[in-house]
Amino acid sequence: MARENFHDLQAFLVVARTRSFTKAAAQLGVSPSALSHSMRGLEERLGVRLLTRTTRSVSPTEAGERLLHSVGPRFDEVEAELEQLSEFRQKPAGTIRITAGDHPAVTVLWPKLAKVLPKYPEIKVEISMEGGLIDIAAHRFDAGVRLGEQVAKDMVSVRIGPDVRFAVVGTKSYFAKHPVPKTPQDLTAHSCINLRLATHGGLWAWEFERHGRELKVRVDGQLIFNSIFQVRDAALAGLGLAYIQEDLARPYLDKGELVWVLEEWSPPWTGYHLYYPSRRQSSPAFALIVDALRHRGKSPQ
Repeated sequence: MARENFHDLQAFLVVARTRSFTKAAAQLGVSPSALSHSMRGLEERLGVRLLTRTTRSVSPTEAGERLLHSVGPRFDEVEAELEQLSEFRQKPAGTIRITAGDHPAVTVLWPKLAKVLPKYPEIKVEISMEGGLIDIAAHRFDAGVRLGEQVAKDMVSVRIGPDVRFAVVGTKSYFAKHPVPKTPQDLTAHSCINLRLATHGGLWAWEFERHGRELKVRVDGQLIFNSIFQVRDAALAGLGLAYIQEDLARPYLDKGELVWVLEEWSPPWTGYHLYYPSRRQSSPAFALIVDALRHRGKSPQ
């Protein structure tokens, strides 16, 4: 259908229903003369007269009545569907794709999402646990999760978790056979459990800081995993030293199953942030998920 016919048919329906060029023109936001001109153009293109005009009124002809009753309901259906789409845009719905490491996915994303998702059954969340930093736009993710220091400057960043400390831990049985490291460099002589960053293929360097001095140490050992939880479990089994988030180690530190070494080299890191492109158009579903994940704790001094 030609665009001009579509618009003129919509106008015809208003004229036929109101039986007045003046009232129809007011509804459509055009002048009565312009509306009359459009109706004559439509009749000429269709080759049939649709309206009977008098000085006081306008009414559909037999052909006009037929068009009104056949096409009118279809246009009404279209209008109704468009209204429903408008409601859909305002209703939180749709799929949100997030890439995150296994630790933030399990300890930050899931506990918060588990509280909000039951209230919004039309929202779907897909979490891909990637062991590294990826281009969220290239991989068609809506958002990603990184520690604060790692978020690119051109991204919108929303803090979703508290500060994070990393701990070098091992069992008492391990230290019964190996000396306790005094400096990060001493770790090169230990059996350490490595974490491979899946997207980059490299091994995660252990990072330390003390009195403004930063160090990255490349460690070696028999075991390499792509999940921080497996790294922890291997350390608990006495198979080497692990570099893991404090919250993963804390229950075992409190029970004496793990020992934290080099603690003075482990300052807090800025916690996890949700990040997404600044140009991303925010849907109601995405805005709701971002707000649900937002960190509500006190900011560090």
